[in-house]
Amino acid sequence: MQPHEPRPQIQQERWRLIVRGQVHGVGYRAACRLRAQDLGLSGWVRNCSDGSVEIEAEGCPQELTELRLWCEKGPAEAVVNSVASSQVAAAGTDWFEVRR
Repeated sequence: MQPHEPRPQIQQERWRLIVRGQVHGVGYRAACRLRAQDLGLSGWVRNCSDGSVEIEAEGCPQELTELRLWCEKGPAEAVVNSVASSQVAAAGTDWFEVRR
């Protein structure tokens, strides 16, 4: 019998994304939640009082990059001008929600 090899640890990161443009009232949060869930990410999305959308998403860097690329376009009715990103401390959550 061969000894079991340890599984490689998948590096989890948490990114904060700030999306600016015409992103309120176009279903951006709901569509973002669905995309994040499809990618297996956890975290949250919310509208900000300045008209932007803020997202914190946690998961593997590859899936986070996929979410960021999606955020640059958003749902069909959105007009995205910019997406700023930064890395924040991982929270270890296992769900993705829309916040108010």
